[in-house]
Amino acid sequence: MSTFESLILGIIQGLTEFLPISSSGHLEIGKVIFGSEEIGEESLFLTLTLHLGTALSTLVVFRQDIMDLLRGIFSSKKNVSHIFILKIIISMIPAVIVGLFFEKQISVLFDQNLILVGSMLVLTGIILFWAERIPKADGEVSNRKALFIGLFQAIAILPGISRSGSTIAGALILGIDREKAARFSFLMVLPLIFGSMAKSLLDFKGIPEQLEIIPLTLGFFASLITGIFACKWMISLVKKSQLIYFSFYCFAVGGISLFYGFF
Repeated sequence: MSTFESLILGIIQGLTEFLPISSSGHLEIGKVIFGSEEIGEESLFLTLTLHLGTALSTLVVFRQDIMDLLRGIFSSKKNVSHIFILKIIISMIPAVIVGLFFEKQISVLFDQNLILVGSMLVLTGIILFWAERIPKADGEVSNRKALFIGLFQAIAILPGISRSGSTIAGALILGIDREKAARFSFLMVLPLIFGSMAKSLLDFKGIPEQLEIIPLTLGFFASLITGIFACKWMISLVKKSQLIYFSFYCFAVGGISLFYGFF
């Protein structure tokens, strides 16, 4: 893994994790471009490093919300923090089930399959286009709606389906306020990211003898810095109803991926 590749993939991860264009899909495309089997989902340390960077960028952007939630959790009386955490737990159920019972089947999909990636990017484009056609609403995230949004998150495990795009679009389809939809989408994934990283570390036996610190470090900071930028930008885009532009991008990249995959 070269320093340049790690830097580029860190930027890709940071931008695509929050923008509705699928980080997993773009990392698979990156694997094809660089011609390396060690890029993206197949490299444990690179994957953990890049996802840690974007997870921390979420903590930075939503640090005040997270502090408020933590303070509320330790209160003896039932409050909005308890209610919000319950909704996050409910939203995690579909993804946890898929991760526990279909892990091997899913891992096979992360193998430079551009036809699958292209198809899922096109599907992401359709979801975004559909969501932006829905009039603005001011609804709240209920327990039932949280479970529905969680189903979108579970589907987004597929490479090419945008997690942020699908969950926010699902929330908009349910009539949830745009700002609240974006906030819930970004906060609901944090337990899954840190849980997945912990599981990967426990499953992994030993550290590679030739662990490349500099490329990993550059990749981490690239994903962290671009992640902060992309997260704030995405919140602004959702408020301004500008997700439709990313649907066109997904159609274009998905089409190119399908063409490359077939021919």
